[in-house]
Amino acid sequence: MERPQHLFSNATGTWDELLSFRYFQELPHARGYGYGGKIKEVREKEFSRLGDITYLDHVGTTLFPKSQVENFMNDLTGNVYGNPHSQNICSKLTHDTIEHVRNRVLQHFHTTAEDYSVIFTSGSTEAIKLVAETFPWTPADSGRPGSCLCYLTDNHTSVVGMRMITAVKSVVSVALKPEEMLLLEKSQTPPETLACSTSHLFCYPAQSNFSGNKYPFAWIEKIKLGHLRPVNVPGNWYVLLDAASYVSTSSLDLAAHQADFVPVSFYKIFGFPTGLGALLVSNRIAPYLQKRYFGGGTAAAYLAEEEFYIPKESISERFEDGTTSFLDIIALKHGFDALQRLTGGMKNIQDHTFALASYTCSVLSTLRYANGAPAVQMYNSAEFKSADLQGPIINFNMLDENGDIIGYSQVDKLASLNRVHVRTGCFCNTGACQLHLGISNEDVKKNFKAGHVCGDDVDVIDGRPTGSIRISFGYMSTFEDAQSFLKFILDTFLKCPSQLDMHASYSRTPEKAITDSMQSQPPAEAHTDTSKITKVKHESISSKNGLSGRKNYNQQLVPRSEQNSHSVSDVLGAAIKDEDPISLTHIYLYPIKSCAGLEVSEWPVGKQGLLYDRNWMIVNQNGVCLSQKQEPKLCLIYPSIDLAQGIMVIQAEGMESIGIPLNHGNDTQIHAHQSRVCGDRVQTYDCGDTIADWLSLFLGRRCRLIRQNSDCCRNGNKKEKKGQPGAALSLVNEAQYLLISTASLLHLRDKISSRNRAALEERFPLEDLIPRFRANLVVGGSRAFEEEEWSAVSVGALHFQVVKKCSRCQIICIDQQTGEKSNELLQVLASCKGGKTTFGMYLQNQELGSSASTVLSVGSKVVPVQKKNEQIAHALSTDLKMLE
Repeated sequence: MERPQHLFSNATGTWDELLSFRYFQELPHARGYGYGGKIKEVREKEFSRLGDITYLDHVGTTLFPKSQVENFMNDLTGNVYGNPHSQNICSKLTHDTIEHVRNRVLQHFHTTAEDYSVIFTSGSTEAIKLVAETFPWTPADSGRPGSCLCYLTDNHTSVVGMRMITAVKSVVSVALKPEEMLLLEKSQTPPETLACSTSHLFCYPAQSNFSGNKYPFAWIEKIKLGHLRPVNVPGNWYVLLDAASYVSTSSLDLAAHQADFVPVSFYKIFGFPTGLGALLVSNRIAPYLQKRYFGGGTAAAYLAEEEFYIPKESISERFEDGTTSFLDIIALKHGFDALQRLTGGMKNIQDHTFALASYTCSVLSTLRYANGAPAVQMYNSAEFKSADLQGPIINFNMLDENGDIIGYSQVDKLASLNRVHVRTGCFCNTGACQLHLGISNEDVKKNFKAGHVCGDDVDVIDGRPTGSIRISFGYMSTFEDAQSFLKFILDTFLKCPSQLDMHASYSRTPEKAITDSMQSQPPAEAHTDTSKITKVKHESISSKNGLSGRKNYNQQLVPRSEQNSHSVSDVLGAAIKDEDPISLTHIYLYPIKSCAGLEVSEWPVGKQGLLYDRNWMIVNQNGVCLSQKQEPKLCLIYPSIDLAQGIMVIQAEGMESIGIPLNHGNDTQIHAHQSRVCGDRVQTYDCGDTIADWLSLFLGRRCRLIRQNSDCCRNGNKKEKKGQPGAALSLVNEAQYLLISTASLLHLRDKISSRNRAALEERFPLEDLIPRFRANLVVGGSRAFEEEEWSAVSVGALHFQVVKKCSRCQIICIDQQTGEKSNELLQVLASCKGGKTTFGMYLQNQELGSSASTVLSVGSKVVPVQKKNEQIAHALSTDLKMLE
């Protein structure tokens, strides 16, 4: 079948054809797919836990089959394995099994103990570090030519990091770009004739973990013989072949390609066990390695009081400090067994995964928008013509129809929403990232100064990408995985009509649109429930439990303080802003993190934000916080607070209501814990078995309710400015408050689809849309996204600093009334905001003086300070404080 050259966004028939298994079968490499028809059975029996997840991060780690773990557990429960350093029968069994696994490793890589030794490590990174520490380096100042560490820029950071060790040894480090190495290969040189015993090391990956490009094995022999010299210096060259990425889906023949050092990580091959790797070291170089430390079974003999130490004769025993992770090593046997049984060997895995990657790449590379612009920017070095040249890795970025990059973090969020798991960033391979994305050294430094670090979601700076998206296939991947991924790309980026509005400017929402949408709501000045969030279903829950409704709890409030007649709001409003008045229309707090919100007409403000906002959270059996991303049913748990009675009542459909005291006694402190929220350590305590059992029954999984200690101080200012106090945070993610505007919501809703307005409003009524964004403060207004221009805002007599925009995740796609998910909202948000998914602004308290009110009330006047007028605002605020 001839592949279409251009696919347009309205070519539905062409899409269906490309996504069909029939089309896939007719591609040149498809005959290598499926292990002779066994793949469906393998997937159903061994990986049923995947469900509807499309897992495409096998370079990160592949997945283990069910039978591998079951057989391993049967092994452990049927045998007694002792410490291999002891001499009893159980220990002898362990030692012999480990030696059997060593031979199995050598066999897997087509070599024997005569040529290679296997040194077990915690992973390929430790194996590489071991080489850097023990290689026979010659310092440059020793009176003879010094050693050289040379590495390809397309190496993992574990290899590049070797230079920090060699620098201490006065060894020169040289980085070569792939194209430079290829040019050197073309200019063959005769073997080195000058006798010199200095040792040099060249490191390169068998397969790039960034692009999947496979580098020539022929380099190994050429470098060792001197025919190919990475750097023109006299001496003996040795080769470290980083095989961690390569061996996950390809067969490595060390009998044919005898690299001196080969680091591997077994979880990339089997998925389990993790934290175990090996260094395969050639017995030719092994005797020259210079190990300093000894301990835990590495010594044949030593004295405690005298400098006397004789290492073990075995290379493996000499370098494996302490007791090896012997049970994990035993697990490898079952990994090798499972891999052979399920696939027939690495050659079949290579053919299978390459067929999937080749097909996926061929479709991606043809995608076009209606204007003919490409939808995907590919970063693969080699074409998918041969599995010997390219691994099953596809690296790319999405483009919009104007050719601009759509940030990888936004694509990742949308992928997660569709249960497609990919990898984003630079993948611990900055050299390859720079090469393919055109990022200079100065760009990297500038991006770091701008706040971008490895692993964050800062995906575009000055219109240029800081990283990319990588998908990779594993031995259990199926055509359906590729199909699901491609369908996600098509549906999200090419079929979405609102994609044409990608760079539309935010226009003023027509006044009539706001009026029409809000016409059924009482005026905000009446201090009534304007959002209608308490649905009929919600009210029935309260009645069932003998309660008259959630709003009853909302009325037990602290009296509103008198308004300051000379508030900063009035001064700033008069001096700075002359637009339509804005008021506070809704107030929400969320006592239990990620559970349903509680709407109030007025509420006290504390040092951490709204009183009792996110003071509690639900954690799993491992103490990890649960959110709606993992457990959407959390939105169906309704907490209500009665300030007068000092109690929080928790309700859920089908459950009896349960009460939690707002004030705790000292006896609860015996259940103290340390938990984490967004990387911060927080002190918490357990709320007891009764509520834990209640939550576990409702959610169908073991969990507990914990609360932040009252004396816990969590600083919201990660990068404090000099003289600027840190904002005290509860269990919120990033800031004390989140503010959104109804004008922005209406603008977003108008972009959701091209359906007629009546159907649109029925599907996304404003009162259902507001809770999805889980804001504390909802304000009116007439201009969409005007809140993004604010540097500060006053609400009544309270003044807040605007911290930053809120970056949205898939939680906004969860209907807070039902717990059901739909993908449309996040997709449209990314579309109408130029690829970003920011919506709403984070706020924090800003002290105004003792006369300021400590209560927020619906209907209060909202006075923003524009960023351009920030200096004026600061001056006025300072003058007012002096008057006070």
